Amino acid sequence: MPGTTLGNVLDFFRRFGIFDVLLPFLLVFTVVFAILEKSRILGEVKIGDETHPQKNLDAMVAFVVALLVVVATKVVGVINNALPKVALLIVVALSFLLLIGMFIAPGGLFEAIEKVKGLKTTLIISSLILVILIFLGTLETKSGDSWLNYILKYTFQNWDSAIVGSVLIFIVFIGVILFVVNGSKEKSEGKKSSS
Repeated sequence: MPGTTLGNVLDFFRRFGIFDVLLPFLLVFTVVFAILEKSRILGEVKIGDETHPQKNLDAMVAFVVALLVVVATKVVGVINNALPKVALLIVVALSFLLLIGMFIAPGGLFEAIEKVKGLKTTLIISSLILVILIFLGTLETKSGDSWLNYILKYTFQNWDSAIVGSVLIFIVFIGVILFVVNGSKEKSEGKKSSS
């Protein structure tokens, strides 16, 4: 990324310690402070007719916890490694919700989908699978291959291995369980409507 002005700024921030000290501190402070404010574990203050959390105690405890986290460099390393993955997961979830919104929103496709039994569930599941495949296609391994390409190569090269067989059996079991559960729900709903 260095070479551009913004890339140089981000590199300066990294060397200055913004990403290793300041951002983890602010994140932990904010989360701990919010939890203490919401739970009111450290007590309440009555001002007039309203009760409020002890902001000064909540802030002090959150400050100390955040400093202790920043001092533990391994914890900061875990936070710095995990948060980009969490952000990616949020983007995947948002993409999935946007894709589902096309099918569930009132009007348009929604009315046609509701008429065909099981189509809505099929579209939701296929949308989820497509979003996962899209993101697996964009994530790269150390060799530069996409995760999707790596998985497909591994599957085709080891088609007769125990791992691939186990995954296929697991998928079949899940399918059978879903079929049995959905079948029993339909029977119980049919009995209720006939009574």
